[in-house]
Amino acid sequence: MDEETYAAAAFEAELVTPLATARVVDFLVDKPTNRVFLRQDCYWLDMCLTPRPQKVRGCYSERWGPHRYERLGEIFFVPPGEALHILSDVGGRQTSIVCEIRGDAVDRWLDGGIEWTDRRLSASLDIAHPYIRSCLNRLVEEVRHPGSGGAVLAEMVVAQLAIEVARYCQAIAEGPISGGLSSWRLRRIDERLQEVGPSPSLKLLAELCNISVRQLTRGFRSSRGCSIGDHIAQTRIELAKRQLASDQSIKEIAFGLGFASPSSFSYAFRRATGAAPLQFRQRQYRERG
Repeated sequence: MDEETYAAAAFEAELVTPLATARVVDFLVDKPTNRVFLRQDCYWLDMCLTPRPQKVRGCYSERWGPHRYERLGEIFFVPPGEALHILSDVGGRQTSIVCEIRGDAVDRWLDGGIEWTDRRLSASLDIAHPYIRSCLNRLVEEVRHPGSGGAVLAEMVVAQLAIEVARYCQAIAEGPISGGLSSWRLRRIDERLQEVGPSPSLKLLAELCNISVRQLTRGFRSSRGCSIGDHIAQTRIELAKRQLASDQSIKEIAFGLGFASPSSFSYAFRRATGAAPLQFRQRQYRERG
C-alpha cells in the first residue's frame, strides 16, 4: 500500500484477490489537491461514488508538458509507470471505489503490448464504458456486503475488469487525427454536457463541432473508446449526483435533467450506480454527518 496516497483517507472496506486489491475509500481532503499519482506495476482505477469535486483535472506532465490539464470524469485510470498530476480548486470529502489491478493481469490481453499515446492517455481520464462501470459497481457491493462465495466472485469480476480495460485501450484508434475527434471538439462536447438542463441532441453536438452526426459518432468512439450515447448518459448521472447533494427535490432534478418522469430517472440512476436516488442522497447525508 502507498502510504502517501492514502494519508488523508479512511477505508470503509477492503477486498483482496490474487489479481487486485479493491477498496471503498473516503478521501478526506481539507484543501485543494495538488499531487502526483504513480504506480509502477499496477493499473489504478478510481470510480467516484459521490460527486467528484468540480474542476478536478489531471495532467500527464512528462508526456504533455506542465500546462495541459484535462477534466477527470466519474471513472479514470492511471497506467503502470505513468505519472498523473492531479489538481483541484477546492477540497472536500469524496468516496471512491479504488481498484489496483496487477499490470500483467491487463497486459496479457494486450496483443503485443500497447503504446501509451496522447489519445489513450487522454481517454484514461474520463471513461464512459458501461462494462467497466458495471464491474466496478459489482465490486462495490462485494466490498461493502461480502456474501457466500464472495472471494471467488470478486476474483471473477476483477478478471473481467482487466479484460474490459484492455479492450477499452485497444478500441481507442490511433493514426491520423481524421480517425478521431480533435481535442478542441472533445473539450467543447464535455463543456456542453456539463451545462445544467436536458442533454443536447447529437445534432446539436455535431453543429457545435462543425461536423456531421456520423462523423461525431464515429470520431467520438475512436477517440474515447465508447459511444457518445454512453458518454452522455454517464455525464447525466454525474450531474445528478451533484444535484442530489443539494436541497432540490428528486422530481425537480429528474425533470431538470430531461427525464420523462421521476421513475425513469430513478431507473437510470439505479442502473448506473446500484442505488436509487433517495438511497444515494441518504448515504451522502450519513457520510457528511
